[in-house]
Amino acid sequence: MLAAIDWHLFYERVFHPGHPWVLAIERTIYISVAAQVLGVVLGLAAALMRMSRFAPLRFLSGLYVWFFRGTPVIVQIFFVYFGTNLLFGFTLIPNKVGWLFGMDGAAFAGILALGINEGAYMREIIRAGIDSIDKGQMEAAKTLGMSNALAMRRIILPQAARVIVPPLGNEFNNMMKTSSLVSFIGVYELFQDAEVTYSNTFKPVEVFLAVALSYLLLTTVWSFVQSWIERRLAVSERGDEEKLGFFDRVIAASGGAVRGRG
Repeated sequence: MLAAIDWHLFYERVFHPGHPWVLAIERTIYISVAAQVLGVVLGLAAALMRMSRFAPLRFLSGLYVWFFRGTPVIVQIFFVYFGTNLLFGFTLIPNKVGWLFGMDGAAFAGILALGINEGAYMREIIRAGIDSIDKGQMEAAKTLGMSNALAMRRIILPQAARVIVPPLGNEFNNMMKTSSLVSFIGVYELFQDAEVTYSNTFKPVEVFLAVALSYLLLTTVWSFVQSWIERRLAVSERGDEEKLGFFDRVIAASGGAVRGRG
């Protein structure tokens, strides 16, 4: 069975992938980064709305999480790309977004959909981080004359970041893999690059094994970065966790939160 595999094609895809692969991996990275940043911003806004005394804001925050965590992300991607312009009656998703890396409308729609979906997950992570801070911190800040917003920005969020960063890192790891779904709306990234190669060679095992290694490369590099960030912020508990080896950390970072994104 192994003899039937075209190892030369696999070798070429891994070690000499060519310029289209470089463009595809660049597209995967910047889509993942842009969508994650958008998700963090939306998640922070939703978390603050969830903590508001204003009931309609709490309701909207809950509705946002309920809807976007309860529907498949692939459906959300298709809806944003094909449905938003029709829904709003004007061009929200243009064919070309020239001011942002010469991005086409499909990539822009993919970032929006992935970012909005990610915000629903980040809300819970950020809320948990904020809740982990002693409420006396806010009360002490108020006694010094700080407003809620100023205390949140200067006192609470910097401390909550120590709790938020590890799951945030895992979320970004998931985002790099989930970004492959934008290939279904025509975005040329790693997975679509593999599909194009497969359509030309009809060698699914070699091509998709090679693209799996590409994603593995991305997530492994990010695991190094995440471990460095965690050490800098001293988020790891001192004790048994310090004894974890490199591969234990990579597996922990790669796993992330188990969830179905569809």
